[in-house]
Amino acid sequence: MRKGHIVQVIGPVVDVGFPPDAGLPDIHDALVLEKKRPNGEVEKIVLEVALQIGEGEVRTIAMQSTDGLQRGTEVIDTGGPISVPVGVETLGRVFNVLGDTIDLKEPFPESYPREGI
Repeated sequence: MRKGHIVQVIGPVVDVGFPPDAGLPDIHDALVLEKKRPNGEVEKIVLEVALQIGEGEVRTIAMQSTDGLQRGTEVIDTGGPISVPVGVETLGRVFNVLGDTIDLKEPFPESYPREGI
């Protein structure tokens, strides 16, 4: 599991740096980080790699608001693209772009089969 850190945030664009010996994530790979909200809750932010800038950095697009993100925050490479649940049980359900249920029904477990988009 590759770990990096936020170098720069400009609106929904987030540049992430990785150590020179770690290599760079592939384009379309999902990166995740945790952001603490003012009320103490932790929010998972997903970034999608859009460009390998070089010199250990990638440019990503955030799938949620980047308000409050700070330089130096740890980012983890998932090693694969953003994925969503698939199967008969998903028929008629409503999901957001990250595969999270938004229809107020029970969310699917992390172990449920998922496909990259």
